[in-house]
Amino acid sequence: MLALDVQLQRGNFDLQASLDLEAPVTGLFGSSGSGKSTLLNIVAGLAKPDQGWLKLGEQSLFDSRKRINVSPNKREIGVVFQDSQLFPHMPIQQNLMYGYKRTDKKHRRFIDKEIIDLLEIGHVLKKRPHQLSGGEKQRVGIGRALLASPRFLLLDEPLASLDKGLKQQILPFLKRVKDELQIPMVYISHSMEEILHLTEHLVIINQGRILGSGHFYDVIKDEGVQGVASNLGLENIMRVKIAEHDEIHGQTEACCDGMSLHLPLEKKYQRGEECYVSVRSNEIALSTQYIDFISIQNQMKGRVIDIEQHVSRITVIVDIGQLIAVDISPKAFAQLNFTVGSEVYCLIKSQAFAYLGGRQ
Repeated sequence: MLALDVQLQRGNFDLQASLDLEAPVTGLFGSSGSGKSTLLNIVAGLAKPDQGWLKLGEQSLFDSRKRINVSPNKREIGVVFQDSQLFPHMPIQQNLMYGYKRTDKKHRRFIDKEIIDLLEIGHVLKKRPHQLSGGEKQRVGIGRALLASPRFLLLDEPLASLDKGLKQQILPFLKRVKDELQIPMVYISHSMEEILHLTEHLVIINQGRILGSGHFYDVIKDEGVQGVASNLGLENIMRVKIAEHDEIHGQTEACCDGMSLHLPLEKKYQRGEECYVSVRSNEIALSTQYIDFISIQNQMKGRVIDIEQHVSRITVIVDIGQLIAVDISPKAFAQLNFTVGSEVYCLIKSQAFAYLGGRQ
């Protein structure tokens, strides 16, 4: 579908990326400055690689050896940026139709009413951009990109400027675009929760290098990704199945590899539904025995399989049915006096867990 092998040097930043994306939706994840937007600009034709090639299906969009570099307006790739970039002097109706009118009739895949209804923006057509909320602007920006009938869609952190409430409003619309229009897309974000709302196919980029590509759960367990997991907020991710919601005590009960977990109350997941949760390595405590009369709800028995010494911390890798990393101080490590093979308990407050999204 989309394949590339490109290199680009800009000052001290060096991007080297090789990808073959076949999934309907791929999430591109990385921290700020990792190269996400640079890679998007290359695909869109807004940045020219120093060397390499790029193909969309069978069409070559860039090839340094063959001196091919298709201009952005001829690539049939739609782009939605963090800022919707609507034309301030145009009513919303004209903003929406901008790309549509410039698309040859025989290449038009959608009609305006179809997209307006899908994104529920009919009530804003006569308004101007400054009269819209942030969420409405982004929906219009998505609609404008779709009405240009792209073969591929790039979304560059489209929800980054919105608060949590607005994000939860927009994500269902993006899922409808994915499910109903079936345009292949790359969704760029530093929020794993947003990505997992749309897809479990993931690419992780860091400092201009692709660390992993494939199914989410395989990628995050990859040795290359684990090396920078703490910087990306991916130290410990668990796949869990929702058991029940305890509204009286404000908790959700879930199962993970035969263990019962107490999580923050989250009623959007149904009983029996699978989802992912994460917990940072510095949010976990260790004990050599089970502790009674303690407020911490999760005490998971495991076995130490590795101990990594750092300057100011010790990282203990514990097998609790799956591997989790725990950071403790050198003083605590000396006091606990355990070694590889020792049995320990991992203590985690229920509120330390964060939901990353449901399985697709």
